[in-house]
Amino acid sequence: MKQPYHSILLHLTAPLLALAQTMFPPAQAQTSEDSKTADNQAQVVVFVCEHGAAKSVVAAAFFNKLASERHLGIRAIARGTNPQADIAVSAEKGLQSDGLSSTEQKPKGLTKDDVSKAVKVVTFCALPQDYKAANVEEWDDVPTVGEGYETARDVIVVHLRRLLDELATRKK
Repeated sequence: MKQPYHSILLHLTAPLLALAQTMFPPAQAQTSEDSKTADNQAQVVVFVCEHGAAKSVVAAAFFNKLASERHLGIRAIARGTNPQADIAVSAEKGLQSDGLSSTEQKPKGLTKDDVSKAVKVVTFCALPQDYKAANVEEWDDVPTVGEGYETARDVIVVHLRRLLDELATRKK
């Protein structure tokens, strides 16, 4: 008796998926313990976009990848000023195609604690007035992820490389 096509396909792709997950594990959720260094200083960069679902998610995922490659001991989180219910499909699919995943399961709202503990806050939108801090940088030239993930990602990565160079210099 012949097996259905989808059954054969599942049988053949399951080992490949398992191998891919071991080679490219999903990013783990950030905990407060993960964000501390040996000297007990918080080492977190906060990326903020309006909905906490696209630009900030892409930036945090790539920051964590690039910072890890440089062994900087600094992690990033994504936040929104007006978070939506779910991560944007365009961001989620784009990150998956790049072998990454979001640092957050669902968009989270920005808190004053996030801002006060961050070594840097990078915004893609205006922060509420009562969230202003000296360590805020705005990246207003990043196109919408929904209109072109690859273009938005490439602009974000250029900014990230400069930011990581700056943060690495500070740590020396």
